Amino acid sequence: MTHPHSPVDVNPASAVARNARYQADVVAIRYPDGDLTYAQLDDKAARLATVLSDGGVADGDRVAYLGLNSASFLVTMLAAFRIGAMFVPVNFRLAAPELERVLDKSGARTIVCEEGHRARVENVRGGTALTRFLLVDDDSAVPATFGVPGWEPWSGPIAAATPTPSVVAKSFDDPAILMFTSGTTGLPKGVILTHGNAWWNAVNVDSVLDTRRGDVTYAGAPLFHIGALNSFALRALVRGGTVLVRRAFDPVGFLDDLATYRVNSMFGVAAMFAALSRVPGVFDMDFTSLRAVVVAGAPVPPALIELYAAHGVLLQQAWGLTETAPFATHLPAERTLTKVGSAGIPMPYTEVRVVDANTNQPLKPGEAGELVVRGPNVTPGYWENPEATAAALDDEGWFHSGDIGYLDEDGCVYIVDRLKDMIISGGENVYPAEVERVLSTMPGVVDVAVVGAPDEQWGETVVAVVSPAEGVTLTLEDVRDYASAHLARYKLPRTLKVVPDVPRNASGKLEKLVIRRMVEEGG
Repeated sequence: MTHPHSPVDVNPASAVARNARYQADVVAIRYPDGDLTYAQLDDKAARLATVLSDGGVADGDRVAYLGLNSASFLVTMLAAFRIGAMFVPVNFRLAAPELERVLDKSGARTIVCEEGHRARVENVRGGTALTRFLLVDDDSAVPATFGVPGWEPWSGPIAAATPTPSVVAKSFDDPAILMFTSGTTGLPKGVILTHGNAWWNAVNVDSVLDTRRGDVTYAGAPLFHIGALNSFALRALVRGGTVLVRRAFDPVGFLDDLATYRVNSMFGVAAMFAALSRVPGVFDMDFTSLRAVVVAGAPVPPALIELYAAHGVLLQQAWGLTETAPFATHLPAERTLTKVGSAGIPMPYTEVRVVDANTNQPLKPGEAGELVVRGPNVTPGYWENPEATAAALDDEGWFHSGDIGYLDEDGCVYIVDRLKDMIISGGENVYPAEVERVLSTMPGVVDVAVVGAPDEQWGETVVAVVSPAEGVTLTLEDVRDYASAHLARYKLPRTLKVVPDVPRNASGKLEKLVIRRMVEEGG
């Protein structure tokens, strides 16, 4: 007999509910303010789902979260998924104008927020669709202020709510997460990530990394980034493992966690591992439990890879973007030392090509061109932005990354540069166009260019090359003070170079190569 076709449910909230039924007492989330077993996690998410529904959140609506890494972040995500809503994790480092644009574009009417960010939401709420404001009040790391008009401490409604009895089933094409990334123009673009994007990335990761049921995954990089959220953390909850959530990365604290909880897997950026390597006695620690370490977000210095490898820790480079959910390539552990500096080979269920950026034709090994990606982990497009979607995704489904790289004879990918001159500082993306746009409005500034310069601590640092008006003296402090009202701190210039004229070509475009040379040579 034939069975009617029934699409598989790939909603992570369904998997967590299943884990709550069959392994209720296993710790799902370890967090300083109190661990949550699968039964407790599922119950709290189900109660919050009811609170959200009662406030008008329905299938397809957006729920925003603003705060540092916490159990509350993951509870909110699962509650949104449970009722079919999209989760919008917001970068907590955004300055007010950026925060307003992201919240406005998302169309979210409900936000869950930590006390540390409440005032900033309050300042921009008029420019958004937000109507309901839930305040996390049960986390001792961020004590809440009670009695603030318009804000509901969330613990009361959660405790009083009846848990939502079932989870809305979701298939591959249903949207799950709306994650904003700065465009090269400096305006945020909302990347739609489907339940299928997350699911296929998990299949890719589990196919090539030594991750196991019951693993302890360390989550210290910001969860509002796709790398930290979707490399291991979300998958660990689906598989029934334990996520060790830390509000931020602390090198000394990480070593304590490694010893106490025998961490098995983690995602990090190069700056995290550079900081860890500077802790006295770090390599006297027992790293044997740590089987799967993915480093992405910025190229990893070969010397850092070799340092860790010499002590038995294989840092596995990966490459991808928010739009690829996140990994398109990964360097297997056994190739860590034979292919130092490579971002690896394509993931099993993902295609990667190097093409001529003008003709779109594939290039031969050794020839540098634009990296393009195709596969079920690739975003279907940008939120309410058909122009950006059409520019990034071609007719054959290839996503154009804007990154320049090449393949070697063995098919390993090497990243050379970024088509759009993006700077990566401490794992955070900084788009020069965005910083240039802000600084060009500063009184006394005639012209400005922003470039990245190598930096031992941050990977890259932001350098502003400025031409001032006659008689005007500009200092780095002046520039940072002005920009800080408009930009997140990590985007502020750390170095200022004052020049009579900023080099531009005949068509008025900034000559970035000449400008970088000026910065490097100090000329």
